[in-house]
Amino acid sequence: MARRESGPDFIEALARGLDVIRAFTPGRPVMSLASVAAAAGLPRPTARRILLTLGELGYVRADSGGYALTPRVLDLGMSYVLSQNLWQVARPHMERLVSLTGESSSVAQLDGSDIVYVARVAVPKIITLAVQVGTRFPAMQTSLGKVLLAALPSGSVESVLAEPSRSGITARWKPDAAERQAALREVRARGWSLTDEQLALGIRSVAAPLRDGDGRVIAALNVTVHAAETPVSLLTGSYLPQLLATASAISADWAALAAVPQVLTPGSVDGHASHYGQPSA
Repeated sequence: MARRESGPDFIEALARGLDVIRAFTPGRPVMSLASVAAAAGLPRPTARRILLTLGELGYVRADSGGYALTPRVLDLGMSYVLSQNLWQVARPHMERLVSLTGESSSVAQLDGSDIVYVARVAVPKIITLAVQVGTRFPAMQTSLGKVLLAALPSGSVESVLAEPSRSGITARWKPDAAERQAALREVRARGWSLTDEQLALGIRSVAAPLRDGDGRVIAALNVTVHAAETPVSLLTGSYLPQLLATASAISADWAALAAVPQVLTPGSVDGHASHYGQPSA
């Protein structure tokens, strides 16, 4: 992986450790030392020391003559999810939405040109692509991603989409710049988005924005269906109104939580307050 420009406070060793973790992509659960070194752009001795360190910390284990990540790596992602409090706020609303529709619902946020799932309530249905918290897909080909991209300043969308996807997925729909701009204008105009097998065969979904108290889009919420079972007319005619109501309720609860005053504790220093249940900025 190419090294980024860095300032005097940049910790190269930490960046290399994260590069090694990111080297384990879908389809490569077990990797040799040479493969990890090549994927991370590191000398083999450096990659070996990092893998041994991650092994001591419980994030990597030896497996079939190579190395594999352990479930402890999930702690890194969950630390972000839980620190945002979005899951706690969204969960009861998402569970009700799933009970009403009988379909899976997810929340995602934008990370470069990808979306990353940060919350999910699923039903046991087989779809083309497996999804869990931490899964990433190319943003433009998903309903969640269209909502999030539409919320960006129009001048920054193309630069964001120019970033290479780290999802490992080849999407079916490959729009040019004009098609992308037209699709996002439509999302901005109607306030929600639809994707119909643009990411992969069999996947159809609608999504709506989740907003903070200032109206800024902080995430997106969707309902996903199997295209062979659920026509677009049912998805947009029945499930979409329920989705929009749910997104509005989550946004209202999020805004109310953010409005809770900061609480000073005896451990506060120099007037810095501790937050009880407040979302991060």
